[in-house]
Amino acid sequence: MTQTTSPAAQAVILFGHGARDPEWAGPMQRIRDTMRVRAPGQHVELAFLEFMSPTLDLAVDELVARGVTRIAVVPVFLAQGGHLKRDVPVLLDAARQRHPGCEFHLSLAVGEAPGVVAAIAEYGLSAFD
Repeated sequence: MTQTTSPAAQAVILFGHGARDPEWAGPMQRIRDTMRVRAPGQHVELAFLEFMSPTLDLAVDELVARGVTRIAVVPVFLAQGGHLKRDVPVLLDAARQRHPGCEFHLSLAVGEAPGVVAAIAEYGLSAFD
């Protein structure tokens, strides 16, 4: 028998770089809000590497305190650059040490997803529309 995890026990963290300008987070907030509407009951949170709050550590700790046992970190970056290759694995290793009963999954940067590439290409082609 296959065991499934309830939406309440799993979460998605949309992870971004962060910026000094609070308006920078607007698109990420809209993505989070859209995900919450499409999947009621699913935990979807934001976290940032720097300049903004919460950090990935704080977001993970809060979700685990709420009973989440599976966390997918989805980097809202165009590509797998230095932060995703070096910094984020260190942050996730620390989270695994703090929460050994929690399963963590790191997705590719959203800009690496074929559907996102296609959507950006379509948007680019409509620049003069």
